[in-house]
Amino acid sequence: MSYQDGWAALNLEMPDRVPRTEYSVDGYHFALMRRVTGIPVAADSPAQERLRAAQAFRKAWTFDFAWSTLIANQIYKGFCTNMGHASYAAAGSDYDDALYCPFEDPEDVLAFDPWEAYGPIDLADMARQFEEHYRANAATYPDEVNMTGIYTTLMSGLIAVFGWDMLLMACGMDGQAFGEMANRYASWMQQFMQALAEADVPCVMIHDDIVWTSGPFIHPDWYRKYLFPNYKKYFAPILESGKKLIYTSDGNYTQFIDDIAATGVNGFVLEPCTDMRYIAEKYGKTHAFIGNADTRILLSGTPEEIRAEVKRCMDTGKSCPGFFLAVGNHIPANTPVENCLIYEEAYREMCRRR
Repeated sequence: MSYQDGWAALNLEMPDRVPRTEYSVDGYHFALMRRVTGIPVAADSPAQERLRAAQAFRKAWTFDFAWSTLIANQIYKGFCTNMGHASYAAAGSDYDDALYCPFEDPEDVLAFDPWEAYGPIDLADMARQFEEHYRANAATYPDEVNMTGIYTTLMSGLIAVFGWDMLLMACGMDGQAFGEMANRYASWMQQFMQALAEADVPCVMIHDDIVWTSGPFIHPDWYRKYLFPNYKKYFAPILESGKKLIYTSDGNYTQFIDDIAATGVNGFVLEPCTDMRYIAEKYGKTHAFIGNADTRILLSGTPEEIRAEVKRCMDTGKSCPGFFLAVGNHIPANTPVENCLIYEEAYREMCRRR
């Protein structure tokens, strides 16, 4: 009943079991996958063996929702910044110190025109790509609610194109000019939103990292003048097409929960620093939400603390029809296997509503 429970929750039809998902654990935490599935999988295993283990793991842990997007940095055709990557995967296989930025100064950022840099897209072809991505996901994880979507929506797009240093300097130099440039980016990205609306898919993910762990990194007024109005334009054709639109941002976006809800989204994906209780109390009967167990507690907490963290999430979300449990900021490979199993056991003990 995994897909049925996930789809029921997205439609606010309270399933008997609280559905759940996790992010990236089945692609990075090979020790946990080996323990749960018995498949001797490792980072250097053939792709098909890794996929077989991932499918078995997700089935064993009863994933109901497969977080996925299609559009990311590939749309910039190489004209974007590479900020490198810290070690996340086991043995640091994803470490990247090849730093590069095509922009020489903040004035270049403020003058940037994505229409000139990247040009228009073929809407029909893009819609086809979204459909193919969705169908491939559904074929890979048939027991889960699948989706396609966009990662570099607006702020995440600007971060990818300019990098943090240039972005913050340009915005600090001239917030209005930076906002006008953001509007140009949004007008270009609107093409992808239109193609997403035209694609024959039931559910879409919109990702945009608009804040840090500490909250906004630009004055809130800037977001309300330049970011959220563009969201409304973005989302209108998608929502009019009848799709479920789920929104993700890392960090603490508590200050903007109401702004995001006002754009029309159907659900929130959140890390533990965003106030899930506020979402549950104000939007728990009208929106789905996915979160927000704290990975730091799984990493170093006692069994009692891990169980208490699952209980906190269940106490907050269990009465809401669209609540999914998830570790809100991933389960990295260095998380002790025994702690992961305690988390899973606690979920099993608490997931039933009746």
